[in-house]
Amino acid sequence: MSQNLDVLNQGIHVLSPRLANQIAAGEVVERPASVLKELVENSLDAGATQIDIELDQAGIKRLQVRDNGRGIFEADLPLALARHATSKITTLDDLEGVSSLGFRGEALASISSVSRLELTSATSKDAQGWRVVAEGREMQARVSPAPHPQGTSLVVRDLFFNTPARRKFLRTERTELNHLEETFRRLALSRHDVGFTLQHQDKYLYRLPALAASEGLDAPPLAARLGQLLGREFLSQSLQLDQQASGIRLWGWVGLPVYARAQADRQYFFVNGRAVRDKLVAHAVRQAYKDVLYSGRHPVFVLYLELDPRVVDVNVHPTKHEVRFRDGRWVHDFIFSSLHKRLSGALIGQESLSVEPSSQQAADSLLHSSTSPAAAPTPWPTLSEQSALSLQVRESAPVQRPSPTADGSTLAFYAALAEPATAAVQETAPPTIQPPAANTLPPLGYALAQLHGIYILAQNQQGLVVVDMHAAHERMTYERLKQGWLERPLVAQPLLVPQSLSVTEELVQVAQEQQAILADLGVELAVLGPDTLAVRCLPALLRQERGFEPLVIALLEELARFGTSHQLEAAINEVLATLACHTSVRAGHQLSLAEMNALLRQMESTERSDQCNHGRPTWYQLSMKDLDQLFLRGR
Repeated sequence: MSQNLDVLNQGIHVLSPRLANQIAAGEVVERPASVLKELVENSLDAGATQIDIELDQAGIKRLQVRDNGRGIFEADLPLALARHATSKITTLDDLEGVSSLGFRGEALASISSVSRLELTSATSKDAQGWRVVAEGREMQARVSPAPHPQGTSLVVRDLFFNTPARRKFLRTERTELNHLEETFRRLALSRHDVGFTLQHQDKYLYRLPALAASEGLDAPPLAARLGQLLGREFLSQSLQLDQQASGIRLWGWVGLPVYARAQADRQYFFVNGRAVRDKLVAHAVRQAYKDVLYSGRHPVFVLYLELDPRVVDVNVHPTKHEVRFRDGRWVHDFIFSSLHKRLSGALIGQESLSVEPSSQQAADSLLHSSTSPAAAPTPWPTLSEQSALSLQVRESAPVQRPSPTADGSTLAFYAALAEPATAAVQETAPPTIQPPAANTLPPLGYALAQLHGIYILAQNQQGLVVVDMHAAHERMTYERLKQGWLERPLVAQPLLVPQSLSVTEELVQVAQEQQAILADLGVELAVLGPDTLAVRCLPALLRQERGFEPLVIALLEELARFGTSHQLEAAINEVLATLACHTSVRAGHQLSLAEMNALLRQMESTERSDQCNHGRPTWYQLSMKDLDQLFLRGR
């Protein structure tokens, strides 16, 4: 205690440059992976088209990054290791539209203060290269000649050698190498036009050639690159996405719901080439997947958002992992609508039934030249061409749908919406079916039999399809219920006694400003005081819900943050999902072939029918190749 008092009594003094840099290093240098990120970002900003990385002992003993970028002039080398020195911004106005990855001017100074850093560089105008190191308490830069081609090499040795407290927090070599590989993966995904190599202990872990800027999403080299970084299954289990609006573009790949993972460790989002982890983006993605993802699972995606740099603030966090959008609500809604449309708009089976799409074949041929890819599947016919069965839905009489009222019949009103979906599998006598030609099979094929009153077995072009009939019909009923709800005004149910609700002053202001949106949602709130609201009306569909206070608060918080709310919709969807479950065909119910085929055709024309309401798959494909392997054919 007395020692601490002595320190306090020393008075104010200026920190030494090394100590100041070591303090700054605490913000940007957490582990070797942090060093790799900063060095590679500098190489990318220098216009490098090839970046080679070498590691010893997971970068703790040695981490080297070498590029073929523009290089650094001899006169600028001392400044390269100085704090607050950069070539990427000049005035405060430059921060409004910064497009470079590194611009704070602290990375190299911070890294050199906690390691032995050596920088060697040459430009196209230099006859030879130059080396610079920073030494001593004052971190004086010393420049000397050194042979080097155009570009820059940075070698970081003995990380945290002079800060043992920081070094104690490093994990095992395997753990640190995993962090380095993940950082490398993000950097390599951010720039397909740059070649990368990664070596550890003189062994190559990755060799990624640069791709031409004109390569599209289907390009075989791009498929091969993604296969190396994310695994060969990624492309076959993902959907391509490319959506544009005024001044904004979202493109990349989104994983199928069945390809979700237990951890959020395969989620890559880039804003103008910068890898970010943004709460607004994460919320939009979660909302897009909410109806098709199994509880506790996390989607896989690689997405690129391109927009005017002037509407993005990247100077939010020292590590530049976070960004702030000038119009966050618009960006959120654009991301959500793009993903929601892509996940629900495709005809079932168009992507996922193609076990080996053309891009995956090309990727396999590049990664494994000894494996010959299978022939591309014949394109499926459109639904209008599927007339072989002539299946017609029988409706003996128009369905009478009661009008929603406030007298307790609202649940019956919504339950009645499910009747057409239930009636859809009530068919006339099955017609005589001629074996269809192989190239006219619909995506889910034609039914062969029913297994134990639970599963439908169907034959399609690939092989055998197994369908969980209850799960599939539940999804179709649920979608019909949701559509019926969306096409009608949301019925509000007045509370017999208005309930007071304590909230923050900010949420009271939101309730006043968003009255129109709240009314559309069937919610009526009145202001009783600076931090108190009165709940007067709730959606009739939720009239039997207890403990609605958290729902109303969550609704207001979402309106405050995103300008829109999905909380109420989610609560209503839970009720609709329950109705759908109870009004769908049950296990053990015997269906005729015509009824089974009608169910398959409805699946093909229903959004999100790949998964049931709980996120579980509704069907499974066994290809002929799978069956041949199962029975050892061809061996």
